[in-house]
Amino acid sequence: MPAADLPTPPPGSTTELVAGLRHEASRLGFARLGVAPADPAHRPPFLHEAFRRWLDAGLAGAMEPWLREHEPLRRDVRVHLADVRSVIMLAADHATAAEGAGGGAGRGRVARYAWGADYHDLLRARVNALGAWLEQRMPGCRTRGFIDSAPFPEREYGWLAGLGWIGKNTLLINPRAGSYFFLTVLLTTAELPADLPMEVDHCGSCTACLDACPTQAFVAPRVLDASRCISALTIEDHGPVEPALRAGLGDWLFGCDVCQEVCPWNRHAPGSAEPAFQPRESAALPLAELLALDDAGFRARFRGTPLWRAKRRGLVRSAVLVLGNRPDPASADALVAALDDVDDVVRGAAAWALARWIEAGVMVARCQAALARQ
Repeated sequence: MPAADLPTPPPGSTTELVAGLRHEASRLGFARLGVAPADPAHRPPFLHEAFRRWLDAGLAGAMEPWLREHEPLRRDVRVHLADVRSVIMLAADHATAAEGAGGGAGRGRVARYAWGADYHDLLRARVNALGAWLEQRMPGCRTRGFIDSAPFPEREYGWLAGLGWIGKNTLLINPRAGSYFFLTVLLTTAELPADLPMEVDHCGSCTACLDACPTQAFVAPRVLDASRCISALTIEDHGPVEPALRAGLGDWLFGCDVCQEVCPWNRHAPGSAEPAFQPRESAALPLAELLALDDAGFRARFRGTPLWRAKRRGLVRSAVLVLGNRPDPASADALVAALDDVDDVVRGAAAWALARWIEAGVMVARCQAALARQ
């Protein structure tokens, strides 16, 4: 139907409708909800211009081809839903506690968001349920929900919807909840009263996140070089890691939380009791076991978890690099065996790791013998 004929709540009812929407979102498990106007005129042009400059500067790393191909789809939310009038942004806190989160000998750390089940499935079902609730309350309106499944500037619209400010670590930060939360989008043709963006930059003069990054991935405040970011390298990039960056990975196997761990706003971040976000196993995984996984073993163990995105090559490669940074004699057999892995990226990482053991004076004779056979 023409935009002018789209359903709009009667005067005086929008407050009650949004109040009901917030209540239903909370019932479904979302912690916060904000509304932003979909009209591009209300989105400051500098947001997309900054994204374009970031892409053109070559800072997207392995994500560059996909982001550049879909860059036009980020300019105007109307490409995702015809006649959209409002963007509903939802936050779901995911911080949980886990034993062994700090790693240890022979183990690799996993970013906090990936400790439980795949959040996509859970939050997609919930946002679709919220959309159905709104469509029932406003017959004739349409909705579309998604989470990480469309080229959409979630972070920017989270700011426009009043859910937080964009911190120097490029993450959306809420003054009461920190940054440990997922963002979910619900577009609707209903015109809802918008919340106000958070205008104050609560980062102030703090540079803790910039200073703590192990690979110096921040070019400037709010400017991330993804080709140096540990999260991007261990999740999105499945090829060889630049030798100069390998030591900076430390014991991070999948993702990285350093810039969030040092953020003062996360000191009192609310925890989550959501069963799906609770750790399926220790937050630090045994590296030797990972090196022993073939493709079938990887699929059986990690299907349905966020770690699936790294693929077998990326996860095993990262496990080998962690062993290179944190030698563990108990994992020596697995590391030596990785020299004969079916994947050339894994084999190259294993040779580098054994050379690091030699430099560190760990099992020198065995490492030299293993490398000499190659």
